[in-house]
Amino acid sequence: MRDRAQTPLSRCSPVQRDWSAWLPAAKAEAFDTCVRQLERFYGMFSVSLNEALELRRIGKAAPSCQVIFLTPALCARLAFPLEGLLHGLGEHAKHFGVVPNTVPLDAANFRGYREQWTARMSDLLSRVLLTQRSQFLHKIDTLEEMVLSIRKNFYEVASDLGSGTSQEPTEDWRTIDNAHFDLNTCLRESIVVLKSFLVVLPNDQLGRFQKTINDRLLAHYDEDNPAARRRTVLIERE
Repeated sequence: MRDRAQTPLSRCSPVQRDWSAWLPAAKAEAFDTCVRQLERFYGMFSVSLNEALELRRIGKAAPSCQVIFLTPALCARLAFPLEGLLHGLGEHAKHFGVVPNTVPLDAANFRGYREQWTARMSDLLSRVLLTQRSQFLHKIDTLEEMVLSIRKNFYEVASDLGSGTSQEPTEDWRTIDNAHFDLNTCLRESIVVLKSFLVVLPNDQLGRFQKTINDRLLAHYDEDNPAARRRTVLIERE
């Protein structure tokens, strides 16, 4: 009975333990602020896209195209900060030797062919990377590349649908739906990675890390929306 009682804990991965771990107040605030803002951007993007998909489903083609034409900007509003967060995590880990726990990407969590292929290749490569540090950096780089690719592809496809120039609208609408799903997966993976990172981040590096992240996030976001700096800060400084 004792061995059976210990089995669930022994099977719990380090990343799962990180997700359940308690964070000091300053780290918890940094985590909650970042997640809350990213979720807000995701919510705006998701609601608008779902509206377009529903309008198309009920046969209102013209209104659906009008709505989908607005979604690339909302996609970018989420993707730019997410790219900045991932880049900032990688840069801090490289310069300060922070080594969080990580698990490989799972292709089953993605819908797009390109994203599934990237996840499979990432999983294979992670099996031959010898250090935990290299596995973490590889996952961060892969996620950042995924978000960038999804953002660019979404812009092209949604713009074609919105302007009525799509040559294969049925396939393009499917691509849009898959991109939404996969960007959400990248967001969830990034949030888990951020939690594991903060668990092992030395307390005296938190302020420096937040500054780096703020600079990265704002630099990327301002490229898409110059007024964003006056309205939104994704991670508050300590």
